[in-house]
Amino acid sequence: MVASYETDRPNPVNEGLTTSAEDVSLLTFTTNIFGHLPRVDQRRWAHAYVTALLRTKGKKSIRRLADTISPSPAATAQSLRQFVNLSPWDWRPVLHALTRWAEGHGPVTAWSIGRALLPKRGEQSVGVHRQFDPSSGQTLNSQLGLGAFLRIGTAHVPVGWRLYMPHSWINDPRLRQRTRVPETEHYRSPWSHALGLVDALAAASASSPVVADMSDDPDVRLFIQALNERRHTLVVAVSPHFKVIPGERSASTASLLSAKTCLSSGTVRDVIVAEPDGAQRRTRILSAPVRLPHFRPSTAPERPHQLFAECGPGSRLGPVWISTLPERRLSDAVSLTALTTSTTSTITAMARCFGLLDFEGRSFPGWHHHMALVSTAYAFQRLGRSRPPMPPRLGASEPDQRASA
Repeated sequence: MVASYETDRPNPVNEGLTTSAEDVSLLTFTTNIFGHLPRVDQRRWAHAYVTALLRTKGKKSIRRLADTISPSPAATAQSLRQFVNLSPWDWRPVLHALTRWAEGHGPVTAWSIGRALLPKRGEQSVGVHRQFDPSSGQTLNSQLGLGAFLRIGTAHVPVGWRLYMPHSWINDPRLRQRTRVPETEHYRSPWSHALGLVDALAAASASSPVVADMSDDPDVRLFIQALNERRHTLVVAVSPHFKVIPGERSASTASLLSAKTCLSSGTVRDVIVAEPDGAQRRTRILSAPVRLPHFRPSTAPERPHQLFAECGPGSRLGPVWISTLPERRLSDAVSLTALTTSTTSTITAMARCFGLLDFEGRSFPGWHHHMALVSTAYAFQRLGRSRPPMPPRLGASEPDQRASA
């Protein structure tokens, strides 16, 4: 029998969670983040779940979380499981509140987009499909999550998630019904999900440079064009085969060249760049001014772009990037590229220490609940105990346009 979830029944973990100053701080934090939830018991279970994520060592299974916080782990585990998988609360206000809270801990110097590959056994979990994992070199059954991160000091705070749903899931009514995929959910490519994350941030936060590694996305040009239409500053990794127009020529498709070809006749220069931890280093880059062809109608004025890549040993080029920062600010653009590595490190830390990979459910709402809870726990651990030092702001952006449970 599933433990009762109504507000008139006691929460078995209400007692004993707020005995120290840090516990009180955590309770204040979760009250802020989950204060919109309509029922008292939902807010209590949210606090209990985040507390358990922070306190439980090793794998964050529901049973282990319950063992950490409750003298009645069996009943508590059932209630925690129901809270994540079945309770009808909206995760979007949680992430919005988390964004506002994180912004109170220092200036946001960039928005970065990261990808989380979540391996799954079997094919029952929502959105699971065969996908190549670069870290292991294997093709795995996995879910693909795209996340938005605020760079605050040296921290990368996760404040938004989207679950990529392949055509095989979107077009199968049986799978959709079984995993409670909303009727409003239709197919979106990874770049479209990334753009949705940027739009959500733009509606809630002052604009910052957008940093993303899209080098494996064949439609990255659509992502870049959409960011340009919204007047965002961007630093985006692209394929060496990405087609551009060299120099300051008018945006026609007559002189399209690959990014690698354009860089081969570019300018070599040494720049001083800032590392994510505030340290500085000197590096050599190859850069070239380019413009983008328009493959779809656009009313946005054409913007100049800088193509660049770091020069490695033996003049070997590193990843290719494109940015709307002007040539005189290429050092800022190069500095921002390091944020993709930091974002990946954050996702790894969330997987190892905060239960990112330990979701015990299969539904669409449950997945988003889990990601919101893990993000909340990570944010408190990273920012809730201290204010990190603030490195210089890089790449100031141009002005942009800005469910209940």
